[in-house]
Amino acid sequence: MSLFECSGVLGAGYGRHDLEACVWLEETLKNFDRILVVVSHSQDFLNGVCTNIIHMQNRKLKLYTGNYDQYVQTRAELEENQMKQYKWEQDQIASMKEYIARFGHGSAKLARQAQSKEKTLAKMERGGLTEKVVRDKILVFRFTDVGKLPPPVLQFVEVTFGYTPDNLIYKNIDFGVDLDSRIALVGPNGAGKSTLLKLMTGDLFPIDGMVRRHNHLRIAQFHQHLTEKLDLEMSALLYMMREYPGNEEEKMRAAIGKQPHMLLLDEPTNHLDIETIDSLAEALNEWDGGLVLVSHDFRLINQVAQEIWVCENQKVTRWEGDIMDFKEHLKSKAGLSG
Repeated sequence: MSLFECSGVLGAGYGRHDLEACVWLEETLKNFDRILVVVSHSQDFLNGVCTNIIHMQNRKLKLYTGNYDQYVQTRAELEENQMKQYKWEQDQIASMKEYIARFGHGSAKLARQAQSKEKTLAKMERGGLTEKVVRDKILVFRFTDVGKLPPPVLQFVEVTFGYTPDNLIYKNIDFGVDLDSRIALVGPNGAGKSTLLKLMTGDLFPIDGMVRRHNHLRIAQFHQHLTEKLDLEMSALLYMMREYPGNEEEKMRAAIGKQPHMLLLDEPTNHLDIETIDSLAEALNEWDGGLVLVSHDFRLINQVAQEIWVCENQKVTRWEGDIMDFKEHLKSKAGLSG
């Protein structure tokens, strides 16, 4: 059955696609003429495809008209009005209850007024009071500032790499990464983006050329398959005890206290919702270290990256423009412009 033969339901639509596939999917679904239900953590994708947003909270569904940005704005306005109404009602209730408690057994005139307020209060409660706004819980990230190292901190000098000598992924590439670098790696699947990160960390070694790292450089890496290796039934403490058995307290402390100068993030948003992605972006922008990012999330790249590097045809080249310019380039390349 064709994907678009009938009404469609897509879960986390971007999945593990590269940016070119994401652009194709978004542009194709824009013109999909049947019912489409999408679950996605990509705000850029939702803005491009969706005409309505359903918000799920406390076992209730609320329908909003418009794309994701319009939903955010409308919801914020409605919640602001709801909070004002809730506060007004609570102030009225508190005032009436105080009056009833003070004058309910006073003079006949005051008692009648107290009874009237009791009836008003009961009527308000029967009619249904405004609920207090419940804010979504958002995970907060924080990266410790570690100061600077004199450049260059990471250099590729005439690096050539392939998993076999007759199938090279990179050939004679030269570049440098410093602590003020904010780089997003883009390119088709299989072009070597994750491989490049492994060359940076030293998990892979060049066939030819050299990767130079500052002697004091500390690198931390998150890759897209890391969560698959975690035992989710185990606490953080038990995990560290398993990884560092016996009397290896110093190693454990060093691992816990490692404050990297540079973060290498390979698809960090696959299991994050939109609010958490925004929280991650905010923390990265406040941090003073270097960043190399691989992501299919155009919005995250736009939030944190200052340089776009294209990995393709055994080369790494800097894109002259931002990620939204690159998105338009991918549309044009796929014949989807206009």
